[in-house]
Order: sequence, then structure tokens, then C-alpha cells
Amino acid sequence: MGNLLIKLFIKNPDDTGNETVRQRYGMLGGAVGIALNIILFCIKLCAGLLSASVAIVADALNNLSDALSSVITLIGFKMSGKPADRQHPFGHGRIEYISALFVSIAILYMGIELVRSSFDKIMNAEPIVVTAASVFILVVSILLKTWMYFFNRKIGKKIASQSMAATAKDSLSDSIATAAVLIGVLISYFTGYTIDGYIGLIVSAFILWTGYTTIRDSLTPLLGQAPDPELVKEIEQLVLSHEGVIGMHDLIIHNYGPTRFMLSLHAEVSADENVIKMHDTIDLIEKELQERYHCDAVIHMDPIETNNSLINQTKQFVEDVIHSISSELSLHDFRMVTGPTHTNLIFDLVVPFDFKIKDDDLKQMIQDKVAARDSFYCTVINIDKNYIG
Repeated sequence: MGNLLIKLFIKNPDDTGNETVRQRYGMLGGAVGIALNIILFCIKLCAGLLSASVAIVADALNNLSDALSSVITLIGFKMSGKPADRQHPFGHGRIEYISALFVSIAILYMGIELVRSSFDKIMNAEPIVVTAASVFILVVSILLKTWMYFFNRKIGKKIASQSMAATAKDSLSDSIATAAVLIGVLISYFTGYTIDGYIGLIVSAFILWTGYTTIRDSLTPLLGQAPDPELVKEIEQLVLSHEGVIGMHDLIIHNYGPTRFMLSLHAEVSADENVIKMHDTIDLIEKELQERYHCDAVIHMDPIETNNSLINQTKQFVEDVIHSISSELSLHDFRMVTGPTHTNLIFDLVVPFDFKIKDDDLKQMIQDKVAARDSFYCTVINIDKNYIG
């Protein structure tokens, strides 16, 4: 069914790098969510009122909130697809993250309301009327929500969408919650015990957990998360595949939406290479990155001395020193400046954000270890942070 809908409403469905195709996926998911959740709300509300079950009514209201969430998702995809303009030169892709955040807040709100109504039901328990129709409606709801989970998850993975991933999680949570309601109804029918309020609390726990996880997943890209390790590996392989490029560091990726980002990096080249030739190579790499990832790419070229045996030996010695402190440390841009009284060893030291030694203490530790071998050496260290996780 899901494949049929995609085939009917989306042209060139495999071209997910195309912003129009991606937008159509999101709007299809939103439209399907609105239609099915409104249907579920109507039939569950009738079943809940007829059976006097707060759990079924609460489940119906949860479907109504899901329909509203699907409206937010649909609007979010429509707005995020707007082209870049003077006020937003990197486009509007982050609106999708914001819409996912709104969906998460709506989920949390419904969970809190359900906790309140469930406590009321526990304190003022009333018998519920179990009918074949209400049981049938709950079973149909479980099946529909399970299908929606797989459908939304498929779209979310296809277009790498936080918003659709949040919607998929919500659908799965709803399916489990409705199953809990059905169990409560059947227990009431066969035993006479009214556990409607307690089942409502179980349902609310699922909803609140879903709200928490979707808020967490929505906020992460807005706050600036580390890029996908696979993406970093692909970029590194592309850069280093070009003749003359001997190293890469200081990769930074700025995310402006699920398919929009800007990257910058430093490419190391031999100082003996022809500058004009290597400049052309760097331009070519930038162009390849832009075409492959639909991004803006800026590369800084770092000339490195590769044929000076003294520099190579000293660099190796310093690398051994920093690795004796921690294998998490690395260096780049190593240079030696010799003077009449001392020689400066200048380099950038890459330090993880959560490294246990403070930057100043780490610099002093390295200086002491280097000076212990040769007091003529002085280290001039610039601390870099690893922005790729």
C-alpha cells in the first residue's frame, strides 16, 4: 500500500537529493497522517463515549493530536522547501527540525493531559460497557497505526527526515498504547475489574516517553550535532583520492537542513608542489563535493614540508610524545622555526571536547616532555577541537 501511494503521488521517487521530490515525500506522509488520524479519532471517540471508557476517549484525543501533528509536519515540509533568499541565504531547511519539535511538544502535552484524566478515573472508577464494536475498532486502530509506523519510518529513512522519524515513533507508541487499552477492556469484560484508569496511565507513559525522545532527536540538529561518521569518511576518501593531497584536517560541517550543509576543511599538500597546479586541484575537489552532496564547500590549502629529514624526524618524535599522553590526541600543521637561542616547534593539537586534562596543563605537559629530550626545543601549540565527533 505504501509503495503504491509513493508510486501514485511522487515522480522520480528515488531522486531524494532533489528538493522537490523530498518535499513531496514529506507532504504525502503528512496528508496520509491527517486523513487516517481523523478517521481514527472519530470512530474511537464514538466507541469511547458509548462504552464510558476514559482510556478509549484519551486514545481518540491522542489520534486528534496526531492529526494536528501531521498538519504541522505538512506545513513544515512546505516551508522548508522554500528557496534561499536575502534574509536566509542558506535556505529554510531547518524549519523541518522546528516542525518536528512542535510535534514532540504536542505529544508531551497529550501525555500530561492523559495522566491527569487517568488519575481522575482511578479516583472515581466507573464500570465500562464492552461491546463487539469497540473491540473491533481498537483492533483496526492497532493495525492501522502499525502500518503508519512502517510507512512513516520508510519515508523518514528515504529522505533522512527527523520530522518523519518523530511521526513514525509516535505511530508505534500509539499502536502499543491502543493495545494496552484493548487489554484493559478485555480484562474488564472477563473479570469485572475496572482498570481503565491504570491502563490510561500506562498509555500516558508510552506517550510521554515518545515525546521525550522525539524532542531530544529534534533539538540535536538544531543545537549543532557532529556529522554522520559515514559522511566524514566519504568526504575524506574523496579529498585524499586526488593526486598531490597528502592529508586532511579541520573538517567542519554546518547543517542547514537534512539535505543542506556547508563544509570547510584544510587539505595538506607538499610545499614542493606547483602552487598553480595544486590550486586547480583544490578547485576541482570543491566542485566534486558540491556536485555530490549539493553543498557549499570551502577548502584551505596547507603546504607541508615533506622532504626535510630533520622536520620529519622531529615531527615523529613530537607525535610519539603526545601519543604517550593519549591516543586520542593528534597534530597537524607542524613547522620548525630555528633561532640562535632556541627552536620553536609550532603545531596544532587536536583535543577531544571531553578530554580529561585542561588545555593549559596539556600544553605544559607536552613542553616538559619535549624539553626533557632537548632543552633547545620550545613548543608553540594551538589547541584545535574535533568537530566531527
